[in-house]
Amino acid sequence: MEDMDIIASKYVSKATIFLSLLLLCFSGCTTNEIEVTASSTGSAGIPQSRNIRVSHNPFTAAPHIVNVSGYDPKEKQRSGSYYNEFDLRALRQNGALGLIARCGKGKKLDKKCASFLAAAEKQRMLLGAYYFVLKGVDPVWQADKFVDQIKKIKSTKRLRSPEILLVGDFDAKSSVVDIIRFINRIEQRTGQLPMIYLENSDHLRRVLSTATLRQKQRMANCPYWIALYSSNKKSMETPNRLMEKYGVWKRWSLWQYSGVFWDKRKSKSVIHNYVYNNYRSPKYYGNMGCPLERNIFNGTVDQLYSFWDQQSWKW
Repeated sequence: MEDMDIIASKYVSKATIFLSLLLLCFSGCTTNEIEVTASSTGSAGIPQSRNIRVSHNPFTAAPHIVNVSGYDPKEKQRSGSYYNEFDLRALRQNGALGLIARCGKGKKLDKKCASFLAAAEKQRMLLGAYYFVLKGVDPVWQADKFVDQIKKIKSTKRLRSPEILLVGDFDAKSSVVDIIRFINRIEQRTGQLPMIYLENSDHLRRVLSTATLRQKQRMANCPYWIALYSSNKKSMETPNRLMEKYGVWKRWSLWQYSGVFWDKRKSKSVIHNYVYNNYRSPKYYGNMGCPLERNIFNGTVDQLYSFWDQQSWKW
């Protein structure tokens, strides 16, 4: 057993270094894979099963986080596993380490958020929640609504997880002032700055890139969750190129590489997943039979747990 432990330790160390280089370099793909199994302890002190598939494809190798809303789960489109807001075993079995649930949008709260968070805790997943901050509604009011609702969910669902990652999802018409007022209020209420997710638009790229140095520094204090499903726009084909257009962050933390949109004409969900040169993300997640909004973390599994612990609200 001692010899096997040494061998396993060497493989885990090599895999961790290799994965870090892959995410930094973002080089070509290959089908050669090495599967590494080890144990990891999450920020909540809960043992996590770690099953990392290491390859030249970051969509396969990187730690995965799933985000959901009241519109989930989407309809089943092929044979395979399924889930609902009360049972997330299929997501966990496919490798998802965390779940970020929508808490609200503007003046409306999401009815499934509490159930999703409770189900995620049962699967020992990292907990996160986001609020879709709408233009035209006071961002401070939305921040208060967000914090109050999350506190209520923790109490009513008797959640035991010691922390939760908070995210501000800013709509395409948001102003820099809107963003800063929201993140400032979250920090005032929780002692922790939220992560920032931007609904990509020419307007947001323009106003953020022309923000004052002080405003940029304030926003840069928040980790960045980047959304990029397509490489169709020139000079914005990769996460780093898109990030440069905002002129705020030097590094992204989460990358939403697969989004889902509702096609009214066809009455079905349409998956938009990232494809660029040799980088081809899978249309579906593992053996799941339905569309999912998927994200990868910019680092290793251990770095993910460390990041979550540092950035989360100790509620």
